[in-house]
Amino acid sequence: MENWINSRLSGQIAFIAEIDKLKGVLRQSLIMDGSRRENTAEHSWHIAVFAMLMHEYTTEPRPDLNRVIRMLLLHDIVEVDAGDTFAYDAVGYEDKEEREHAAARRIFGLLPEDQRQEWIGAWREFEAGETAEARFANAVDRLLPLVHNYYTGGASWVRNGIVRSQVIRRIAPVETICPPLWRFAMELLDKAVDKGILLEDGAGKRV
Repeated sequence: MENWINSRLSGQIAFIAEIDKLKGVLRQSLIMDGSRRENTAEHSWHIAVFAMLMHEYTTEPRPDLNRVIRMLLLHDIVEVDAGDTFAYDAVGYEDKEEREHAAARRIFGLLPEDQRQEWIGAWREFEAGETAEARFANAVDRLLPLVHNYYTGGASWVRNGIVRSQVIRRIAPVETICPPLWRFAMELLDKAVDKGILLEDGAGKRV
């Protein structure tokens, strides 16, 4: 029994040590005071809290919030190996799936078998986006960067010449799972265009 416990615990601690590396994976988003780039560990915490707050705006029957939070805390763990792929990076998306699946196999593979299967299952559920929980998790995961951009003066939008229609396509999952949040997002995008921190389609790229 003692050997079994030690073997199980050693795998769990190895996993915890490995995901600590998320603190060094930088994302395109700035933290909301604009002082520096956000790391993936910070994003995982922030998006989990965001989901808790936004859950009340989902349609009935509401998704299971515990499952949603689990997915949000686990789905970016693959960035330890795969890095963060910018949402509008078409080239980066060409091999994103392959990179992230390889990362999932390695990193979740550190866990004991039962937890490995359960946790990689949650990661796959998020990626598939088919359950109500996965749709909501994906929706908030796409909405929060919009809020980040608004509060940081369109930081990654301006830097990458992003236009309004691109953002709308990116946040499309929000419309069906959270209609009130979709209306909020559309209003925020209108304000962003008015402020000049997001390009309207056909307006030309900033210089």
